[in-house]
Amino acid sequence: MREIVLDTETTGLDPLRGDRLVEVGCIELFNRMPTGQTFHRYMNPERDMPAEAFAVHGLSTEFLASKPLFSEVVEEFLAFIGDAPLVIHNASFDVSFINAELDRLKRGPILKDRLVDTLLLARRKHPGVSNRLDDLCSRYAIDNSRRTKHGALLDAELLAEVYIDLIGARQSQLILAAESVDIRVGAGGDTPRRQREIPLVLRVSEEDRLAHRVFVATLGDKPIWNDFLPAPIAAAAG
Repeated sequence: MREIVLDTETTGLDPLRGDRLVEVGCIELFNRMPTGQTFHRYMNPERDMPAEAFAVHGLSTEFLASKPLFSEVVEEFLAFIGDAPLVIHNASFDVSFINAELDRLKRGPILKDRLVDTLLLARRKHPGVSNRLDDLCSRYAIDNSRRTKHGALLDAELLAEVYIDLIGARQSQLILAAESVDIRVGAGGDTPRRQREIPLVLRVSEEDRLAHRVFVATLGDKPIWNDFLPAPIAAAAG
């Protein structure tokens, strides 16, 4: 199953009051494993950057002035996310900004039924405590030391790791990895092999064994396969 972990950065908190999208970052997962495929774009919001927002992500008006407009990257963005479920922390916030940008272009919105909100998952799993992304990274021993500022792609990468832990997929991956060691063959040294809990029932009966011995006796003293056996040690030494 293909999923997209997504995060955004914006000029503020409310797209209905003129705040705009300035960064989007996406990580592709397939069967809950990162594939290495990403989508990351900065965008010119066509407005100034408030000091409060700049303090969060460090993206200045000057830096964003040379970046493309959302309308210039929308096709690439929509092609990347396709129809996959979108894994987002506090999904209503990010999607409200994306849908506001889509609405400006007279494009259809992203629907709620394809959203996986990790904030809601975390609140159900860890009620009564803070479930910010930083808190979850600490809880699951995920290194977020690079996160000195918010950044859409970095936050999506961290969220992908958090998501795998939240749904218990990492434990399943570890179990599968351990089992693959047991059944691996051809490696150097002794390779542990899994044992059947219940041995297979022998399918060769005593009657079959007797019939085989009778057949071998009919072959005489010099069956043809003896020509391919190594010579006895004593004979080779002589």
